[in-house]
This record gives sequence, C-alpha cells and structure tokens, in this order.
Amino acid sequence: MYGLARPFLFGLDAERAHDVTLSALEAAYRSGINPLIAGTPKPLATRAFGLQFPNPVGLAAGLDKNGEHIDALLALGFGFIEIGTTTPRPQEGNPKPRMFRLPDQRAVINRLGFNNLGVDALVRNVEKAKRRGVLGINIGKNKDTPNESAESDYLYCMERVYALADYITVNISSPNTAGLRELQEEQQLRRLVAALREAQERLAAQHGRRVPMLVKIAPDLTDDDIDAAGRVLSDLEVDGVIATNTTIGRFGLDGVRHANEAGGLSGEPLMGKSTLVLRRLRTRLPEHIPMIGVGGILSGADAATKQAAGATLVQMYTGLVYRGPALISECVEAVRRRKEAPSRGNLPPHG
Repeated sequence: MYGLARPFLFGLDAERAHDVTLSALEAAYRSGINPLIAGTPKPLATRAFGLQFPNPVGLAAGLDKNGEHIDALLALGFGFIEIGTTTPRPQEGNPKPRMFRLPDQRAVINRLGFNNLGVDALVRNVEKAKRRGVLGINIGKNKDTPNESAESDYLYCMERVYALADYITVNISSPNTAGLRELQEEQQLRRLVAALREAQERLAAQHGRRVPMLVKIAPDLTDDDIDAAGRVLSDLEVDGVIATNTTIGRFGLDGVRHANEAGGLSGEPLMGKSTLVLRRLRTRLPEHIPMIGVGGILSGADAATKQAAGATLVQMYTGLVYRGPALISECVEAVRRRKEAPSRGNLPPHG
C-alpha cells in the first residue's frame, strides 16, 4: 500500500509529506485498517535497560515530536517508539523550507531545529494515549538557552516526563540547535550527565520507579571524542547510549541537488559513519550498558549490521520515508535470522 502512496507523498514538500503521513496513519489507526498498511511482526522479545521489548526494532525520535500519534505508530509493529525532541518551552524551529529529500541517495537533510509545542503539551498527549508498547521520550534544550544554563532545561524536561516515560533520552547531538553539540565535549558532558544522573536517582526514589536514562551522540565525533564520551558515560553509569544522530558531513554527495543545504543528513549515506561510531563506542563501554543503533537503516541487512556492531536495539526514521512500514517486519526477521544462526562470527549481543 505504501508503494501506491509514495509517488503522491514525494510530490509534496518533504515537511508537508511528513504531516500528511502522520495524519493518514492516525486515520488508519482510528478506522482499524492498520493491518492493510503494515503486517505485525512476530514477537522477538529483547531485554535492555531493565525493560522488555516485544521486538528490537524501534522508531527514532523526530517523527512524532509532540507525542500526538503514539498509538498509531505503535500499531505499525514497532517494538518501541521514541517521541520528541521536546523542550521546556514551545518553539517554532528554523525557517521553512527545512526538510529536503535526496531520492537517488535515499537520504533526507533536515534543519527543523527542535520545533515542538513544549513539554507540557507532550505530557498531555502522553497522558491521553493508550500506550500499548514501550515509549521513550527524547528531551532537549530551547535554542535561546545558553549552554551554561542547558542543565536547567534538561532537568525541567526530565522532571516533567519522568512519570510517563519508559525511558528518557538526552539529546545533545542534534546539529540544528546552535552550539548544542558542544555539550558533548568531555567536561561539559560530565557536568551535564552527572547532574541528570543525580536527578534520575532522586526521581526514582520519589516515584518508586527507576526510569532508564540514555544519551544520544553524534556521528561526527573524532575517535578521541568517542573515547572521551565512553569514559564519561561509563564512569557515570548511564543506562544506555544511542548511536547516532544525523551528520553534518556530505561525503560522496558532490553535485547532488540539495546536498549543500544546511542541516543533518540521514538515510543511506549515514549508515557507514554511524555504524563505525557505534562499533568503536561499544568497545569503550562496559558490557552492561546496552546501545541502540540508528542511522541509515533501509533494509533488514542494515539492522543486522547494526547488531553485529554491538547494538542491542535498532531504530529507524528515514528508512520509513523510502521503504514504508514493511521495513519494520523485514528488520525484525533479519535480526531473528542473525540471532538464530548457529555461528555468526560477529560480536555477541549486548544487554
């Protein structure tokens, strides 16, 4: 069915197509025709961060920034979905146009800039959802909050979403908020994550429930940066790491229409770079800190490659733009085959 809809969607501006797709998914869910859109994957139970996932294939943050379509997205067969990024106050994001397709490269460039209705609106939406599945909430800072005050924004969001999230992701890696990636510098990262870990333990005692905290990193870090991040995240005992966000790199895209647009590149060209970061960071983290692999998954083989590099779970977003919901089951089955193979010759699964 997605194959029929794709030409129409690709005839629209990329951001308009994004909005139309979400509205259509919501309508399909409410009318009960989801099975015509995507078959439900067979269960492949996976445990990570102290949580049980029905399958290891999830939706990355960014598609549903305000948590308005939680139930419709979970009904597509994801093992988990991640909503956000949300910020303390509403913000419009960057001027339009701010999303661009690179069809021949199966890629997207976006510079949305944490456009969202604010954390209070997200909380109201989550409270209304039935939530038949694992829900992650991705938190960030407002663009006009200076980095020296970023901690207060992240703490505010964490406190607001803590009771509703199955896990919380700290987004310090989007390239579309000026200066945000500076928070990945070793000393800044240590200060921020230490403050959030302290808040996490305080909130766990307050709510009688410990919600895992993950950190999402960029694919554009140097080897030394990756090693430093590994030290910090290991020392502070975060619950998990997501590798990676979008890239500011444009390797191999010379002469491609829209390739020079500012923003983060996702999709097929990101696969190699994001997987290298995942693999290196996996060797720098202790075994008990699981990783989510994201960036460039457009086939089941890509999902299996992420797991071979050390991911316990995987996420997709741009792959849905080019492949549609059938990609979910394809990835689950590829991971199942890899798991059931008698001898894989790959890194053991983590988590």
